[in-house]
This record gives sequence, structure tokens and C-alpha cells, in this order.
Amino acid sequence: MLAAGIIALAAGTYAFRWAGPALRERVRIPARAVRMLEIGAVVLLAAVVAVTTLPIGTASLGFAVPAGVLVGGGLAWYQRPILLVMLAAAATAALLRSIGVP
Repeated sequence: MLAAGIIALAAGTYAFRWAGPALRERVRIPARAVRMLEIGAVVLLAAVVAVTTLPIGTASLGFAVPAGVLVGGGLAWYQRPILLVMLAAAATAALLRSIGVP
């Protein structure tokens, strides 16, 4: 059963990767739909940041995690590469925790 699931997921992944280049010229997405997808991506990213940053229903996060998010948010605001944003945010939180800041 597990092997069948793995094969089905592999076939589906291959089909999705093939469909993009194969259907690029045949399928036209309306400009309004493209705009809604762009807005949806921003909303989804903001929701992920909010859920991982705010200690709702869990123990207090202390100062390190919000400081890391603040650093990452500042770099994202100035449109730095996403890899730099993520590494800077993680490094900030790790550095603060290593020096004893909760």
C-alpha cells in the first residue's frame, strides 16, 4: 500500500512539472486571477508569520523570536533576497538565545 502511494505521488509530481511547460502557450490566465493569486500569496505569508510569531495558546516566546522576525521583516521591506531574510532572522534569534535572552 505504501509503495502504491509513493508511486501515485511521484506520477502526480511528474505530471504537474510536465504540465507547466506543455500548457504554457495553450492556457491563458486572466489578469484578475493572476492579481488575486499574488495577493493570496502575500496573505498566506503574513498568516504564517503571525502564527509562528505570536504565542497564542502556547508558552511565551520571549524576545528572541519576535526580534528575529523584526529583522527579517525589515530586510524583506527593503526587498533583500529571501535567503538573506531567512538566514538573518534565524541568526538573530539564535544569537540572542545563545547569549541568554529568552
